[in-house]
Amino acid sequence: MIKYGVIGSGWIAEEFVKGAQTVEGMCFATMYSRTYEKGKEFAEKFGCDRIYTDINEFAESDIDAVYIASPNLFHYEQSKLMLENGKHILCEKPITITPDEFSELFSLAKEKKLVYTEAIMMMHSPHTQAVKKALEKIGKITTAHFDFSQLSSKYKALKNGENPNIFNPEMKTGCLRDLGIYCYYPALEFFGLPQKVTASAGFIETGADGYGTAILDYPDKQVTLTYSKIGQDYLGSQIFGDKGTISIESISKLTGVKIHYADGTKEEIQGEIDKDILMAYEAKNFYDFITDYDKNLQKYFKINERISEVNQLLFEVKNLCKIQ
Repeated sequence: MIKYGVIGSGWIAEEFVKGAQTVEGMCFATMYSRTYEKGKEFAEKFGCDRIYTDINEFAESDIDAVYIASPNLFHYEQSKLMLENGKHILCEKPITITPDEFSELFSLAKEKKLVYTEAIMMMHSPHTQAVKKALEKIGKITTAHFDFSQLSSKYKALKNGENPNIFNPEMKTGCLRDLGIYCYYPALEFFGLPQKVTASAGFIETGADGYGTAILDYPDKQVTLTYSKIGQDYLGSQIFGDKGTISIESISKLTGVKIHYADGTKEEIQGEIDKDILMAYEAKNFYDFITDYDKNLQKYFKINERISEVNQLLFEVKNLCKIQ
């Protein structure tokens, strides 16, 4: 039995706990919240009655692992504290703000033989391989366009003069790290590291990036990434080959995937999947990595290698766009 605690009480943490409930051996044992009332409200939804408001006491508790879903600014320091106290870590994206931070914490985890990885859906989903195999059916691929543009639920508050965390650059948030990251993962997973990257971003009144674009150049193809928190996409993403086109309704979940062949026929590759099911895959991988570390070492290191590559690329784009 792996007893885990949660840091963060937003909707994403709720979806994770729902997903983890389906994994035999995973037990939601406690949570940390800066305010007792907010932590209690979250924990009681899942029958948990242990709430900490002191992060050090939480780190020293008898749990085995921690799922971190706090604002980006706190990912590094909270992960480090948990690792130093012998806890396995599954951290929401972005796992750290800089590549050096990730490298330091991954080395610390290896030294202690602890699991430290990122809760990025497509890297833990078994359906990702089906989409990769579909690439072989559409012939020579020369271009692709991945888009994740979603009008933020916090945008109204922003327009009313508030400064929500997700639009506050001091919290190391913004569109690139919140939504753009979901475009960079499939680009690198499907096509590898690019030879050249160009990128730009648009900024909102708080100083955070509200939207952005990147072009990844490869020797034989070009991949365009677009993302926005102040506009809504309705067309999805596409990968273009000379024998067909793959359409992807949700690039973040890698669902709603179809091949449109040049002769007019279609093939469904992956339908819709509920968010909590996708997060159950994350929880199951996390559980497997913890309970049989040596057996799953190759898979664990492969995922973390991709995490490192995406982290490096995001950092490069951040600098190109002068994002805080």
